[in-house]
Amino acid sequence: MAATGPVGAASLQLENLQCTRSGRLLFSGLNATVVPGQLLRVQGANGAGKTSLLRMVCGLLAPQHGRVLWRGLDIARLREEFGRALLYLGHTAALKAELSVLENLQVALALAGWQAAPQAARAALREAGLAGREHAPVRTLSQGQRRRAALARLVLAGATPLWVLDEPFNALDHAAGAWLASRIARHVGAGGIVVLTSHQDVALPAALPQVTLAL
Repeated sequence: MAATGPVGAASLQLENLQCTRSGRLLFSGLNATVVPGQLLRVQGANGAGKTSLLRMVCGLLAPQHGRVLWRGLDIARLREEFGRALLYLGHTAALKAELSVLENLQVALALAGWQAAPQAARAALREAGLAGREHAPVRTLSQGQRRRAALARLVLAGATPLWVLDEPFNALDHAAGAWLASRIARHVGAGGIVVLTSHQDVALPAALPQVTLAL
């Protein structure tokens, strides 16, 4: 397991964040620092603001107060540079039902500005447990298979330092959950940062450096 690095080049910092939705204060005064080789696990009851916080981390939602820093700079200033350092997977699979599994992955890669040969995309789907389903329309897949199709992007995202995953273990069976936990541990062990929410008791490796943030 890679040792955690000092706060600096690729650290993520949350400074005094506040979020209000529909006139209700969800959280305020939220602070955390995550360095390379660490996982930030966000915990809280339904409606506590976990998804809103992850959207703030990605720059998709502006905080009422506070800021998110990447490499010591406000992400609002970094824009495309921060986007290239980020992989965000929301709590829904966000797949197009009429496209095949492979086509969905290729579209997602193109939208992210990634380049991957077709054989690499097919290999990612095989690792995610979708061998033989590459050309199946997404509408024919189970919920668990749809989740695997979305998560296949992680196989091709090793060079992307920050992963933000909203309830990534939803709908996964034991084997798929174990695969995902291993993939997350591999990324953190290589010096990446992972921010995730999960309402499940996920069996991540005990030695995995973690920071817990309770809402």
